[in-house]
Amino acid sequence: MKSIIRVVIDTNILVSALWSDDGNASAIIKMMPSNIIPVFNDFILEEYTEVLSRPKFAFSVHKRESLLAKMKDYGESITPEKSDIPMSDETDRIFYDTAMAIGAILITGNIKDYPNESFIMTPAEFLQKTVQ
Repeated sequence: MKSIIRVVIDTNILVSALWSDDGNASAIIKMMPSNIIPVFNDFILEEYTEVLSRPKFAFSVHKRESLLAKMKDYGESITPEKSDIPMSDETDRIFYDTAMAIGAILITGNIKDYPNESFIMTPAEFLQKTVQ
């Protein structure tokens, strides 16, 4: 029996999942709640809501709200301490700190924005290491 993995999901993964039902990002979202538990906090939820609501994406309210509800229903909220590790983009720190706080995997499509750490993976890397 496989254990359930706690993950912090970068916003770009949610955007990709809403864009396409067939990609790696969508496959990760479909792993909830039987294989993964998303971990977040108020700041991450605010970013999810703000980004997914941008007119340029034109996601339907229903699709967007369904995804956010699924994240909240199946997820776990924590409040991490702020790290002092150098980050190329300060807005990414909350995702990094949240994953670090509980030993979760951080899944992102922008791996270059984060320090080179083994717990930070692209969707393809995560799926390769967990779906066997």
